Amino acid sequence: MDARQKSVSNPAQPSFAELFTPKLVTVLREGYGLPQFRADLIAGLTVAIVALPLSMAIAIASGVGPERGLFTAIVGGFLVSLLGGSRFQIGGPAGAFIVLVAATVERNGVDGLILATMMSGVFLVATGYLRLGTYIKFIPYPVTVGFTAGIAVIIFSSQLHDLFGLTLAGKEPGELLPRLRALGEAAGTVNAAAVAVAVLTIGIIAGLKRWRPGWPGFLIAVAVASLAVAVFGLPAETIGTRFGGIPRMLPEPALPHFTTEKVLAVLPDAIAFTLLGAIESLLSAVVADGMTGRRHRSNCELVAQGFANMGAALFGGICVTGTIARTATNVRAGAHGPVSGMLHALFLLAFMLVAAPLASYIPLAALAGVLAVVAWNMIEKPAVAALLRSSVGDALVLVVTFGLVIFRDLTTGIVVGFALGALLFINRMAKAIAVEAHVPMAEEDVADTANDERRAYDPATASDPDTVVYRISGAFFFGAASAVGAVLDRIGDHRQNLVLDCSAVPFLDSTAANVIEGAVRKAGREGLRVFVTGAAPQVRRMLMTHGVKPPHVRYKATIAGALAQIAAERSTPAG
Repeated sequence: MDARQKSVSNPAQPSFAELFTPKLVTVLREGYGLPQFRADLIAGLTVAIVALPLSMAIAIASGVGPERGLFTAIVGGFLVSLLGGSRFQIGGPAGAFIVLVAATVERNGVDGLILATMMSGVFLVATGYLRLGTYIKFIPYPVTVGFTAGIAVIIFSSQLHDLFGLTLAGKEPGELLPRLRALGEAAGTVNAAAVAVAVLTIGIIAGLKRWRPGWPGFLIAVAVASLAVAVFGLPAETIGTRFGGIPRMLPEPALPHFTTEKVLAVLPDAIAFTLLGAIESLLSAVVADGMTGRRHRSNCELVAQGFANMGAALFGGICVTGTIARTATNVRAGAHGPVSGMLHALFLLAFMLVAAPLASYIPLAALAGVLAVVAWNMIEKPAVAALLRSSVGDALVLVVTFGLVIFRDLTTGIVVGFALGALLFINRMAKAIAVEAHVPMAEEDVADTANDERRAYDPATASDPDTVVYRISGAFFFGAASAVGAVLDRIGDHRQNLVLDCSAVPFLDSTAANVIEGAVRKAGREGLRVFVTGAAPQVRRMLMTHGVKPPHVRYKATIAGALAQIAAERSTPAG
């Protein structure tokens, strides 16, 4: 087992070309025919239907016109799939960027936003080529949960204006408390028609999610709301009344105007875009990996994100990143590879060319309802509850990050949350008595040829009846989660039983527990039986808090006990 772990953690050094070869090339080398194209075509159309209203809603909430959201999804989404290191990633405008983009527009105008997006693209390309993407994995789990929840609260508060159709005396403030104060002062201007449209939109989305989850809820809700406003002549503001509609084609590409003063002015925004873009895109890629059992290459993905941001800026778009909800939709729709993401962009272009005049009738209250649902879904409610229960330290990191994102800004929340998490870890490590395992703190990217991806992707890969034992030694925390996770994601390779020996693990944090929970979930999909042996009471308590509990996993005191149980079950006749 030690030799296997060493070979996984320290593969032969791949070449530069192998590390940065797009996943599209990998998929085509596997063999790509009509069945694969048909699967990608259906998935691409499904994602495009979801992305159409979302792209416009995110752009409007960011303080720019709805057409810029479409430009971003079309150009950026195509380049992310064409050049990326994840075979399922869908790129486009993301709700997480609304706060930063709106603040940039307020300070530096749309021209400053486009320049900052272009600069962010350059920074992301440099980050990828310098192979710094590996270190993004050091962001602790409570920090990502905290800043995502904080962004969701800010997004929701930014939609109250359109949800209630309020008429403000002046410009809507960007900060949360002044914004709520201004909205409260305008409470007497509530538009009943706007409220009805918003409630109708949210109700349709929620109803379809429960009773018809396979239907495109966002698009259907916006279409029904638009039809209701047009048929009944409701006095609700629309895209046409505020923006005059959207164009029917992409604009001509043009470099943003820049001067030294302008570059220096938007530099902090470009850095913030880079940091959040890297975190968000790699987090989305990890989600896709967990759903499919495949592995992305983080540095190649960052290079693609960089070129996508530069491409979007050339066409007047806003920030591009990997989008978790659309990526998950892509996987669930049966995508085979990056072609689905490229087709999603082309479908959006076709929608814009054909149906642009109809967009003028979309009520802003309906798009606000869509973003209200997006904000609610962004908050990882089970993760928040688990972190608040797991330990005082993790709860503190979560709460501090959440509070700073809401009342200060996103960058401060991430930096302070990370620093606080590091300090708490140092304190925990000082109290832990253990020998450190000889594994890298974060795994380096490997080439596809060394990544066991020569065979075609098949989500129904079967396992031979066999048993594998993994012994985890040393403190298992967020810094080591990537290395251990890289070993655990091979659990479906010709195995039927998995034994995780934690007898030498003195400490395990929420990030590590989340990694094991993902491995157990994947094992369940592969039909593996999972045993955890030798777990100390505090380790077992953390695992149980994060869902690693019966019937998905069985706990034994020793490896021998787990092996004996496996042998007994194998010898017992079925029935």
